[in-house]
Amino acid sequence: MTPPPAGDITVILQRWDTDRDSAIEALTPIVYGELHKIAASFLRRQSPGHTLQPTALINEAYMRLVKQDEASLTDRSHFYALAARMMRQILLNAARDNRAQKRGSGNVVQLDGNVEIGEAGHNLDFMALNEALEKLQVHNARMAQVVELRFFGGLQLDEIAASLSIGLATVKRDLTLGQAYLRNVLTG
Repeated sequence: MTPPPAGDITVILQRWDTDRDSAIEALTPIVYGELHKIAASFLRRQSPGHTLQPTALINEAYMRLVKQDEASLTDRSHFYALAARMMRQILLNAARDNRAQKRGSGNVVQLDGNVEIGEAGHNLDFMALNEALEKLQVHNARMAQVVELRFFGGLQLDEIAASLSIGLATVKRDLTLGQAYLRNVLTG
């Protein structure tokens, strides 16, 4: 299934500030499948026994997204970027809750496919990944955004470039350097 054309979502999002209910009603069937695919892909990388299901993750992220009062959504890339940030926050909260319940055995995340960090098949603690992303954010905010949009948002490189208003070469460089930075932080 190919994602809907960016223009369709962008046209709907232009109504976000003036007629949010109508925009949400039109947007939901268009983006739900893509969000489900992103969530399922991410959750497949978690260790066996994780409790979140893709539907629960996207429902929670979508509910938070549509309740945003301060955010004005401008286009498809912006929508998916905000959705990615919300999914990351939900997963972080779940990892914290799990760690608190199991005294230190947090959720682990296998990073492959969209973002290569560490060796293939290597599982990472999600909280460690989040801390590494926060360090990257301090070191280079745009680089952290590129990694977040690719990994959590599932955006293609050209979509990231459009979303951040930077060139494709810059996105590729930031992604490569961001992965290396995270790999270095996570492996010590």
